[in-house]
Amino acid sequence: MSTIHGLSSLAALRAVLLLLLSAGCAAESGGDAGANDPSAVAGAADLPAGEWFTDEAAASGLDFVHFNGAAGRFHYPELLPPGVGLFDYDNDGDLDVYLVQGRMLDAGLKPEDALIPPAGPGPLRGRLYRNDLALGPGGARRLRFTDVTAESGIEADGYGLGVAAGDVNNDGWTDLFLTNYGPDALYVNRGDGTFTEAAAERGIGPTAGFGVSAAFVDYDRDGWLDLYVGHNVDYTLESGIECGTLADARDYCPPETYGGTPDHLYRNTGEGRFADVSETALVGGRFGPALGVSTADFDGDGWIDVYVANDGTENLLWINQRDGTFRDTGLLAGAALSEMGMTEASMGVDAADFDNDGDEDLFMTHLNGQGNNLYVNDGSGTFADRSTGSGLGAGSLAYTGWGTTWFDFDNDGWLDVLVVNGTITALPGRPAGQFPYDQRRTLFRNLGNGRFADVSGQAGEAFALSETGRGAAFGDVDNDGDVDVLVGNDAGPVRLLVNQVGERRRWLGLRLAGSGGRDMLGARVAVVRDGVPTLWRRVRSDGSYASANDPRVVIGLGDSDARPTVRVQWPDGTVEEWRDVEIDRWMTLRAGVGAAAQPGS
Repeated sequence: MSTIHGLSSLAALRAVLLLLLSAGCAAESGGDAGANDPSAVAGAADLPAGEWFTDEAAASGLDFVHFNGAAGRFHYPELLPPGVGLFDYDNDGDLDVYLVQGRMLDAGLKPEDALIPPAGPGPLRGRLYRNDLALGPGGARRLRFTDVTAESGIEADGYGLGVAAGDVNNDGWTDLFLTNYGPDALYVNRGDGTFTEAAAERGIGPTAGFGVSAAFVDYDRDGWLDLYVGHNVDYTLESGIECGTLADARDYCPPETYGGTPDHLYRNTGEGRFADVSETALVGGRFGPALGVSTADFDGDGWIDVYVANDGTENLLWINQRDGTFRDTGLLAGAALSEMGMTEASMGVDAADFDNDGDEDLFMTHLNGQGNNLYVNDGSGTFADRSTGSGLGAGSLAYTGWGTTWFDFDNDGWLDVLVVNGTITALPGRPAGQFPYDQRRTLFRNLGNGRFADVSGQAGEAFALSETGRGAAFGDVDNDGDVDVLVGNDAGPVRLLVNQVGERRRWLGLRLAGSGGRDMLGARVAVVRDGVPTLWRRVRSDGSYASANDPRVVIGLGDSDARPTVRVQWPDGTVEEWRDVEIDRWMTLRAGVGAAAQPGS
């Protein structure tokens, strides 16, 4: 978000340069693979016509509508939700859904006093939907979700913002951490379909500011999942600050009006009990209004690091020092500022190996006029801003991006990127009774040469729909071998974008589990085949914006039917491999069961 609800002179200059440099790159390459020309050869020509993604939310029983409580008083938290979550809470092999809900923030006002009154079922609280996936005639998959909130024991009636998922006590059942404007919540899964709230009991207490995105990560390699919580601004409802647009209309204040607050790191001391180690582990970082959090081993030393996308201040790259502490190297590593040395309004973020060179690169979303950023890793944890040459910068100038993830939507072996968009400045001309901050979603296809094509126009009606997008969670909801997308809209209905194109190519689906059944977040997977680049993927539920992703891994294999060797680097540093792995199916790999990898492999 920007200090003024419009472009600053520096931002405007960067926007012009992005457009000019992008045009120059296209001209140098002969213009036959323009990053924003969906009709370009290698852009979308080899993909089938028709709907690539279809919204199946309503048809499958996801009848949820988010409520933000906005009543014309422009409380800052109203702009940020909702996050969404995909996780298998009942261990039946398919992904269930958790959806964050809001409430009224104004004392004395009722929900029906809001600009957009509640429209979904039941009371205003976060909701859990069980996936009752079934096979129909001919093997067709039938998606059906059942609202099980009442029997689950989850009573999330605070002002919800985000969700993170992970097994905190190693009992094989995934737990939920919920960020709120107000105290956060930890719902421990009892394994019988019910949850118990235990944040304070487990050592996670109220802190200054408010959390938005959080990530479970075993940063000290002791076998227990720790928790990083990115906190946003120092805001109270009594702040009494009024802000406006250049047109002199009242609107929401930008984050720098309030100032950022420190993030928090909780170390799991065993059995899901936490100690706040923020003051000793996170030293020297310039904390800002955190919005996105992504974990990965950026410098290739086998220890997980943390990247934080801050809104309007320097981003943080916490490099694990392997002694229980982190050092922020963002500025030195080229990952804190844009290529022009500017701070930007970073919101969503994700890390993955988009160029198939074996290291973790970064993509993050920004305010309209700034352009989204692509930071390419040289393998040592040092980054170069390739936003311009890739086409991702200029291709996103018109949008304010939030939820995002690297994912191979067409299973061709190259990671693509989808962005959920929605402005923070009210759009003129919207009918009364709307939350006027809507934009359409964007889909960029990886061309395999460092450049991307905007193929949103070919992806289907789901990408023509304009909504106030925020959270996005990615995972194979129908277990058919491609990645689907769950989208949370601020003051709007949830969307479930079911992938209709990825299953047409070869694929491999993997769940990586420990001996007790826990998803091994942080594990790295290498898929090795003769004559083609090794594909590297990471087990994680973090990234995107305020959302929890499927911890399983879908690897697109293109048109190759060769059985690969799968090599797994577990979070404790050990490496195992499975040879001649069957493809076009889901399978579980458990730590300690594979063969020891050959030295140097």
